[in-house]
Amino acid sequence: MFPALPVNEPILIFALSMLIFLIAPLLLKLFRLPGMIGIIIVGALIGPNALHILDRNDTIILLGEIGLVYLMFIAGLEININKFIEKLDRSMVFGILSFMIPQVVGTVVGYYLLDLSFPAALLFASVFASHTLLAYPVIKKLGIVNNEAITAAVGGTILTDTLALLVLAGVVSSQEGNLDMSFWIRLGAGLALFFVGTWFAVPRIARWFFSKLTEESYFEFLFVLAVAFVIAYLAEVAGVEPIIGAFLAGLLLNRLIPNTSPLMNRIEFVGNALFIPFFLLSVGMLVNIHAFMEGGYQFTLALWLTGPLIVTKLTAAWITGRIYGYGNDQVMSMFGLSLGQAAAALAIVLIGFEEGFFGQSMINAVVMMILIIGIISPHIVERYGGRVSLADNATYDPAEASPRVLVTFSIHSVYKPLLLDLALMIRDQRSDEPLHVLSVVKRDEGNSEKKVAEAERILQETITYAACAEVPVDTHVRLNYNVASGIIRAVLENRISTVVIGWDGIHSPKESIIGSIIDQLLLGTEKLVLVSMIRHPLCNTKEITLILPSGIDHNSGFYSVVDVVGRVSRGISAPVKALVVEGNSTTYEGIFKKISPDVTIRFDGLTGWSDLINQLHAKNGTRDELIIIANARRDTPGWHPVLQSLPKRISSFSKGNLLIAYPHTEERADTMELF
Repeated sequence: MFPALPVNEPILIFALSMLIFLIAPLLLKLFRLPGMIGIIIVGALIGPNALHILDRNDTIILLGEIGLVYLMFIAGLEININKFIEKLDRSMVFGILSFMIPQVVGTVVGYYLLDLSFPAALLFASVFASHTLLAYPVIKKLGIVNNEAITAAVGGTILTDTLALLVLAGVVSSQEGNLDMSFWIRLGAGLALFFVGTWFAVPRIARWFFSKLTEESYFEFLFVLAVAFVIAYLAEVAGVEPIIGAFLAGLLLNRLIPNTSPLMNRIEFVGNALFIPFFLLSVGMLVNIHAFMEGGYQFTLALWLTGPLIVTKLTAAWITGRIYGYGNDQVMSMFGLSLGQAAAALAIVLIGFEEGFFGQSMINAVVMMILIIGIISPHIVERYGGRVSLADNATYDPAEASPRVLVTFSIHSVYKPLLLDLALMIRDQRSDEPLHVLSVVKRDEGNSEKKVAEAERILQETITYAACAEVPVDTHVRLNYNVASGIIRAVLENRISTVVIGWDGIHSPKESIIGSIIDQLLLGTEKLVLVSMIRHPLCNTKEITLILPSGIDHNSGFYSVVDVVGRVSRGISAPVKALVVEGNSTTYEGIFKKISPDVTIRFDGLTGWSDLINQLHAKNGTRDELIIIANARRDTPGWHPVLQSLPKRISSFSKGNLLIAYPHTEERADTMELF
């Protein structure tokens, strides 16, 4: 027996939604169109204004609003926060242009051509002066979220939506006779209290939470959701849309949730699989397909909305591109992103209808405009954003962009998750290369088999941990009398390019550099070795201090160290302060611009090693600092006798994390002498 239409059974509604989310994007891929367009179109077909299979009831509306808030939250999380702050002027300029040009043109069109009253004309213009990041899933898939032009477009969204909603608040208040100085004072005070309060409180609470309560991973996820939606609600209380608060929440948690972490993967997975598709479905169900057939005044209104929208948003993107020297593909990607319309436009037109500024025809026209733009916007971003992605990827050296990473630790180490987090950061996310995890068990006559079994069981936990980040893992257990020899053999057999090994900071006078195992490893392999004393979650890092010895730039493997520094900086969204000891800062600036151009870094020149030690002692190595030493093996460019004892000296007083990076060197004939 077929259910009556529209479907009211909750389970069947959810089942139909899941089928739509699965099938519609797959069908659209056959036509080389973004899958999200399919969900919008199907939503229009099955909605109350077409086949009426489903009602756009309170549940669909609720899930749609959650999806939009979630979308803006992810946008704030994924943006390169350092570049966003450093290039804030780009977002401000684009946001102002993307609001002012449509607002002025729309007001003129509404007042002079459509014979609307002046307040109604202001609202008519603000409908398309705002924008919604409908095409954000597309730029996320293309991997261009942190491109400078894209960052400007995403950041500009907050300003355009805020200004458009302020126009709405001002027009409605003037209609009700409440538009006086006290209104603006209350609004300004509320917004100031909201932004300042959340900016100071949320990061501190989050740092404490992630440092203390990390035993159960789903608690972290629930904490993040709670922060996002509480701040979204507080934004609404302060007088702006919840999406503004959601984006701010993403920015506030940005540094604490690395893009490569299992937690980030969970956040994205839930959003992409559930919440964001419900938002797209909800938008589609608003469309009145019959309005397309009837034509008339509402069709004319839709054209007057869509035409000026396209022209003015393109103009704003073009002017911003000319000011900051963006290429044509970047400009068109910005245009495609800013073209999207949904939440703010709907809010403005619905409130305008309730206040008597608009009739039903305007609502139908706006919904028609949303459908048209919902198809055009992702298609533009897909086309031109793909070219931006190719251009970005072309700046990487393929040999350096896909490191084969091995992380090795004792099975009894309590720092295994922290080392894995580091390894996940430096691994290339675009590569299918698995992460290699190794534990070398010392041969023990009569007890070796038991130790190997225990090591295999513990390494299995690393597979589960990395699976949360969708990273494949190859585990290796070695039985050897010499631990360093077992590591070196695994490096050779698996063609490893980067070794991550833990160090507990403990040393004895007999050990020449750091520890006997690590000393032997450095002698026995020419690969990049990252000696890691990671005692606190890397996500709590506020700044990276990079130590660059004189002459290290002449080391053949220095570029690989720069690449690692860039990956770690991007992974934890922390700026870099480079301390150049007896060297030329300009040389290093050029190298970083070539290898890791998107890293926020400043260079300080030091006159000698004593100057370095004094600076480090003065800072006293806080817990939220990561010190990276670009070290060098003995008798290679950049080596200095001070480097032999520097890690021990730093570990004796620093409370933060320490990473010693030994660049790869030319292959030596004595590599196998330890076997």
